[in-house]
Amino acid sequence: MPGKGKRSTAIVPIGSEARRLQGRNRPGTIFPAAPPRSELPGDYAEALRDIKRRIQQERVRTVLAANSAMVLLYWDVGRLILARQEQAGWGAKVIDRLSEDLRRAYPEMKGLSARNLLFMRAFAEAYPEPEKVKQLVSQLPWGHVVRLIQRIKEPLIRDWYAGQCIRQGWSRSMLEMHVHRRAHARQGKAITNFQATLPPADSELASQVFKDPYLFDFLGTAEPRRESEVEQGLVAHIQRFLLELGSGFAFVGRQVPLEVGGEDFLIDLLFFHLKLRSFVVVELKAVPFQPGFIGQLNLYLSAVDDLLRHPDDKPTIGLLLCRSKYKLVVEYALRGFQRPVSVAEWETQLVDQLPEELKGSLPTVEEIEAELAAPG
Repeated sequence: MPGKGKRSTAIVPIGSEARRLQGRNRPGTIFPAAPPRSELPGDYAEALRDIKRRIQQERVRTVLAANSAMVLLYWDVGRLILARQEQAGWGAKVIDRLSEDLRRAYPEMKGLSARNLLFMRAFAEAYPEPEKVKQLVSQLPWGHVVRLIQRIKEPLIRDWYAGQCIRQGWSRSMLEMHVHRRAHARQGKAITNFQATLPPADSELASQVFKDPYLFDFLGTAEPRRESEVEQGLVAHIQRFLLELGSGFAFVGRQVPLEVGGEDFLIDLLFFHLKLRSFVVVELKAVPFQPGFIGQLNLYLSAVDDLLRHPDDKPTIGLLLCRSKYKLVVEYALRGFQRPVSVAEWETQLVDQLPEELKGSLPTVEEIEAELAAPG
């Protein structure tokens, strides 16, 4: 025992040593506290990032694999139901009984309702080829598959939308929006000179980026009289405008100023496309196409290439949106033009783009007026 007046000194352990000593009074007791980062190797942070990235990749792969297995299972069940209906005449009551028995056997499993079993049957009927199911459809969530077989009857068109969902990452609501707006009938339809002005790989990609017509239904049905009205409406609804343009477009600005030869010019709308690695100059016209528009657009493309384009960027592309156009006039105006340009129309409603099966089945304006005027 130390004498009076003497101060005892002790070395106080810190860090991991202190944690080891804390458990000595209780044999077998372990405190699994993590050491501070200051005690860790210098490459720990990098290793942690690599492990987290690997775990995240595996989690995504596991989810995708589970989804693919479920969709393939649904297709197999649907194929069995379809065969029994054709061979043994299974009706609605049999499907109801089947649903009840399956849910009793697998209470933890969702998706065994009679309604979903009928979707499985429709799935197997819409996709009779197992290879297509494995390679394409199994990559989609089940909700997307149901929407595809509900909304689209033509196999090739249905495959187009399935492919777009996979490549563009469309949600279910975006899929329904694009189906409603008939994206398949408009994508890649713009008149361009890309084959003559871009390398083959870039030309093919750019051709699929632009469409005709563009649908600006969010502007309403009132006829805009000036380009500025259209610009204001598009910027006010920029999110929906970007959705209509398609994936990859990043908004740079409206009325972007450029000084050329001491004179100021304003670009209507400027975007950058992430996949094309190009600026895209969008010029809006509330009137039909005129060949002189190409000269004005050429000035903007040249100025953006010289003043804004990074050395690693591809050549700037022009998108000229007009109220209407004559295909031959546009083709003549673009012939020999050295900069990549796409010319398309814009609409506020696709009344002239109805499916063939609906044309002739809708009443005319005269028929509606006559109905309204008829005595009640």
